Amino acid sequence: MANFSPVTGRYVTIDVMGDECKVFFLENGEGQPLVCQHTAGCHNHQWRDLLEDEEITKNYRVIAYDLARHGKSDPPKNKEWWKEEYKLTADYYTEFITAFCDALELEAPIFMGSSFGGNVALQLALRHPDRFGGVIPVEAADYSPGFFLDWWQHPHANAAQVCASGVWDLMAPQSPDEDRWATWFYYTQGSEAFKGDLYFYSVDHDLRGKLDQIDTEKCPVVMMTGDYDYLTTPEDGQRTAKQIKGAEFIEMNGIGHFPMSENYPLFKEYLEQALQKIESKAGARTA
Repeated sequence: MANFSPVTGRYVTIDVMGDECKVFFLENGEGQPLVCQHTAGCHNHQWRDLLEDEEITKNYRVIAYDLARHGKSDPPKNKEWWKEEYKLTADYYTEFITAFCDALELEAPIFMGSSFGGNVALQLALRHPDRFGGVIPVEAADYSPGFFLDWWQHPHANAAQVCASGVWDLMAPQSPDEDRWATWFYYTQGSEAFKGDLYFYSVDHDLRGKLDQIDTEKCPVVMMTGDYDYLTTPEDGQRTAKQIKGAEFIEMNGIGHFPMSENYPLFKEYLEQALQKIESKAGARTA
């Protein structure tokens, strides 16, 4: 008998600032939606272990999508996208996510993203606090400069190898080899979008001086950062959380920049803490 995964995949077409985007997503579970964003230059495969976790999916409808130009989500269908340089902006990114959640008719979803997905979680809390039941910015900070670099797509280099190797030492050395190599493999497949994603990560995302405008009474914020992450260090995450009234910060010990795919069992321990904190804040608001 075939051993089928309970995870299902399908497409939905959404409009994002005039772009027709056919978006692929995976989902499994029941309960409050938990919407998951992959890291820059990658795809929703990073969330496979979470999607197949029966303990999580019995209470949460876990949804992991591929951003346009990533994984199985093509570039916009209604434009000659190949004639322009891809540079992801905060405006486009947040519009994409809200349009996706609206298309699926999600009520008070919790949004979780890592790296550039963690940074956009902060953007969502600022821009759309009434739309989300909470956000979990993973490996995020108010500002992450210095990584929008030409050599990610240098003509004298194998872009896939450069992008994949560039993330290798961001993982904790004690993370399982099989999971570290799987994360490396994911990055060999997404090199074309990586540089454009980092435009948002290092240039257009800048919430310095704006964090005090985030209302955690409307949208709880629980930040998580691995102690092996040197791009957005625990100090960066903690500094950011301290500037958001009511936000909480969790330092994840023994894990790096890609916690959900490099060591899921360890990441899960911290994720459960974050979900409990959001649930308690939601309960306090309705009491």
